[in-house]
Amino acid sequence: MTSPIILWLRQDLRLIDHPALCAAAEQGPILFLYVLDDETPGEWRLGGASRWWLHRSLESLGKPVPLVLRRGKADDVIAQVLVETGATAVHFTRDYAPWSDGLERRVKAACDDAGATCHRHKGFLLHEPEAIRTGQGEPYKVYTPFSKACLATGEPREPRPAPKFKCWDGEVSSDALADWELLPQKPNWAEHFEAAWTPGEAGARQRLAGFIDDGLEFYADDRDRPDRDVTSRLSPHLHFGEISPVQCWHAVRAAQAKANGKLDRAVEKFLKEVLWREFSYHLLHHWPTLPEKPFRPEFGNFPWSDNPDALAGWQKGRTGYPIVDAGMRELWATGIMHNRVRMIVASFLIKDLLIPWVDGERWFWDTLVDADIGNNAASWQWVAGCGADAAPYFRVFNPVLQGEKFDTKGDYVRKWVPELAKLPAEHIHLPWAAPSSVLKAAGVELGNNYPHPVVDHAQARDRALAAYQEIKGTA
Repeated sequence: MTSPIILWLRQDLRLIDHPALCAAAEQGPILFLYVLDDETPGEWRLGGASRWWLHRSLESLGKPVPLVLRRGKADDVIAQVLVETGATAVHFTRDYAPWSDGLERRVKAACDDAGATCHRHKGFLLHEPEAIRTGQGEPYKVYTPFSKACLATGEPREPRPAPKFKCWDGEVSSDALADWELLPQKPNWAEHFEAAWTPGEAGARQRLAGFIDDGLEFYADDRDRPDRDVTSRLSPHLHFGEISPVQCWHAVRAAQAKANGKLDRAVEKFLKEVLWREFSYHLLHHWPTLPEKPFRPEFGNFPWSDNPDALAGWQKGRTGYPIVDAGMRELWATGIMHNRVRMIVASFLIKDLLIPWVDGERWFWDTLVDADIGNNAASWQWVAGCGADAAPYFRVFNPVLQGEKFDTKGDYVRKWVPELAKLPAEHIHLPWAAPSSVLKAAGVELGNNYPHPVVDHAQARDRALAAYQEIKGTA
C-alpha cells in the first residue's frame, strides 16, 4: 500500500485556497489529521465558545474528506502517526501563536526521526511578519505606516482552487468527534449559537457573499452602528481558516470593480480591518508576550483594582450602563459582539472599573467564537493605552454618549436588555436620569429589575486619569 502524506490541519479548515493541501496533493494520497492539543498552549487552550465552533467546523469538513482525529501534544501525536502509517511527508500551515514556533520545530524533529520530509506553508496571513519592515529593517509599531507598507507590496496573489487529491485509504485509528465533548453539556449555554452561525467552509463562503450583497454598500457609513447588520461577521471563519484573507480581499475587490466607484470607501474601510488583523499578528510575532504583558512597560506599575464583584457584574451585563450591558449579553447569547461595542465595554472595564485588561481579554477568550490570540491581545492593549500604537490612556469612552451616538434610537439596547425595551430613546441610555413616571410606565424598577450604575462615570474617569498620572515616567 502507498504510504500517505500527512496534512496536519490547524487553523486552516478548508479545501479552497489551501497552499499546504495543494502541495500535499502533488505528493500522494493524503491523510487529513487534526490534533486537539490542550497541553501546548497551556492557559491559552481553546475557550468554550471556540470549542463549540471547532466541533461544528470539523463536523463540516469531515463530510467531504475523512478526518483522523487525535488528542494530545501535537508533536507527539504526529510522531505516533508517522510510525503507524509510514507517512513520507508532513505538510502544515504556519501559525504565529507564541508557542507555535517551538511546536513546529519539534514537529520537524519528529519528521527527521521518522525519515519523513516536513513542509511549512504560508496561508493564514497575507504577509508574513518578517516580510514587512520599516526602512531601518525594524518591525512596525504603528498601524498606519504598517498598512501603507502592506499596500505598497501590491495586490495579494489570486486564490487557488481546491486541488484534485486522493484520500489515503489505509487503516489508522481516530477518535470520535463526540468523545471530545467540545459542545457544552447541561446547561447548554450555546443554544442560540446554532441559529446565529454556520461554521465550516460553505458557511464562510456564504457569509462573505451575503456581506458583499447586503452589507458592504453600507459598511463605510454604518460599520460603527450596532443596531444595523452591516459588518462582515467573517472573523470566526477567518480565525479557523474556513476562508482565507486572500479570498476575502479579492472578493471585495471584485465587487468594487463592478460598482464603478460606488464601493470605494467601503472597500477601503474593510481592507483596513483585514490589515489590522495582519498588524496584530505582526506584533504578536515580534513581541510574543503581547497576550500577557503590556507593550509599554510603565503599565506594569498600574494601580489596578481587585474587584471580583464588579468583574462579575460586567461579565453578566449588569453594570447599569445599557450599552455596556447590551454588548455583554450579546456576547453571551451569540458568541460575538459588535466591534464598536467591544471598544466601549473594554474601556468601561479598564477605565471605569480599573480592572486589568487581561481579565477582560481572558473573558473574551472563553466567550468569543472568534477568540484570536493576535487580535484579542492587540485590541485589548489598544483600548488600555498600553499597546503598540494604542489609543491614549486618557481617551475614556463615555458609555452614555457612545450609546446615544451609535445606537441613536436604542434598538440595540432594546434587543439585548429587554427590561429597558419600553423606555423612550431619549432615556434608554441613561435610565437613572429618567423621571419616575417614565420609568414606571416602562416597567423599569432601578435596583430591582435593572441595576443602578455601578460607578459614576465622571468620578471613575477622574480616578482613572489620576491612576495614569501615578505611572507616567515609571518605566
